[in-house]
Amino acid sequence: MNTNPLLRGTRVLDLSRLLPGPFATLYLAQLGAEVIKIEEPGTGDYARQMPGLFEQVNRGKKSVVLDLRQAADVERFKAMVANADVVVDTFRPDVMPKLGCGYDTLKTINPRLVYAALTGYGHSGPYRDRPGHDMNYRGYAGELEQSGPADGAPLVGGFQVADLAGGGLSCAIGILAALNGVRAGGPGCFVDVAMLDCTLALQVATLAELRELGRPPRRGGGLLSGAMPNYQVYECADGRYLALGAFERKFFVNFCKLAGRPDLLELPHAPGPESLPLREAVAELVRTRSRDEWECLLAGEDTCASAILSMDEVLENEQVRARELIQWAEGKPAFGMPIRFDGEARPALDPSPALGEHDEDPPAR
Repeated sequence: MNTNPLLRGTRVLDLSRLLPGPFATLYLAQLGAEVIKIEEPGTGDYARQMPGLFEQVNRGKKSVVLDLRQAADVERFKAMVANADVVVDTFRPDVMPKLGCGYDTLKTINPRLVYAALTGYGHSGPYRDRPGHDMNYRGYAGELEQSGPADGAPLVGGFQVADLAGGGLSCAIGILAALNGVRAGGPGCFVDVAMLDCTLALQVATLAELRELGRPPRRGGGLLSGAMPNYQVYECADGRYLALGAFERKFFVNFCKLAGRPDLLELPHAPGPESLPLREAVAELVRTRSRDEWECLLAGEDTCASAILSMDEVLENEQVRARELIQWAEGKPAFGMPIRFDGEARPALDPSPALGEHDEDPPAR
């Protein structure tokens, strides 16, 4: 059971589906909140069709089935709102008002209610009613254009930047800030979180270069995206990869000395064509050893060089195991709360709920 007291006593009604909203409310559940998924009859959250994904982001929650197109279920939902602290939805802007459950209606029932609307484009602007997914928001935010090598097409990448960082985490921050305002004596409020907005706000390095140079960096050409040979990914002798993150010169000095090539320090390493000889020399050097040989030689030293691990290797990594982030449920891995609090345990959450498992639970606290 979830016993973390940080958000104990906070009740969240979660109407969200798929990934961004459930990821936000997973954080709230891991912090101790009671999260009740409000799911439609029959199918419930669409992510139930992808059990591995559903289990990852819905552990520790309850499930109540309501059909908000039916008057009786609308009334039951409003009764639950009267005893809730937070409502989360990921519908397009006009959906909940048309159902008679928009913020303007619900705040008359519960003036202290925090209502978080997590959408692709927000509740204003010409794109407000457009559908979208992670790559669409990343594309409009300019982040996708910046992702990938200089000589290739934009890369979708290995995880959902807009859904998780721009969406879920930003939504969780907004909810926590609004809850703090309520607990300080203020009224509830509407939290408008747009994945486009919050993904654009992650473009810190790109905007910094635009401000400084008057233009954005080309794909693969930013200081942190491939322009510098001392901040780059290199292939090793065994076909696996080394991340060389020696951005500061002191780390690159250590790398060159430990690798037995102090002469590389004489080559230009500033961004631009003049650094190509250094890039080629480092690439040739890294190909002389396997990934694990480089890891043994460099990772424990002040080099900012490290092996690039596969996910199964990550689960066995000594640092990950020491931090106890991975929790095992029914023999399968899941992420625990990644933020640590002094003196607070990080208990494993209950498994994700069956559809409608908590229909009979009373709404009162």
